[in-house]
Amino acid sequence: MSISCPQCAASMPDTAAFCPGCGRAMRPVESARGTVGALPEPLAGALAYLLLPAIVFLLVEPYSKNRFVRFHSFQCLGVCLAGVVVGASLRVVGFFLFFVPDFGRLLSLLVSMVVSLAFFVVWVVLIVKALQGEMFKLPVVGEFAERQTPAA
Repeated sequence: MSISCPQCAASMPDTAAFCPGCGRAMRPVESARGTVGALPEPLAGALAYLLLPAIVFLLVEPYSKNRFVRFHSFQCLGVCLAGVVVGASLRVVGFFLFFVPDFGRLLSLLVSMVVSLAFFVVWVVLIVKALQGEMFKLPVVGEFAERQTPAA
């Protein structure tokens, strides 16, 4: 079964999220509106990507009742947990690479820097998407966060 885009009339499967012709979102994008507590929802969602506010938002009402803020708080915790796991794995691999003369130390340093930069870029993108009011979902961590915040 297929549908067509109302904007460019491109044909696509009915499960498509975006039109392959024009890139228009085919499913409604959930966005933040209004305020929660003393903060606008997008600002609270962006602050949730700092670890301490994420924990506070999950424990304190009205933030703990807001789906947008809860989603971003859980996604922050998931990204932090993934960072700890990846960091520990890199330390173990780095320990074994340390015994490879010259090249091992350099490779360990290079991989650590690239992975750190990748996590930083993902973190900045998540903050920007939250400030835009979008519930941008990462592949694995976002699924977990979405399960923790059922639609009301």
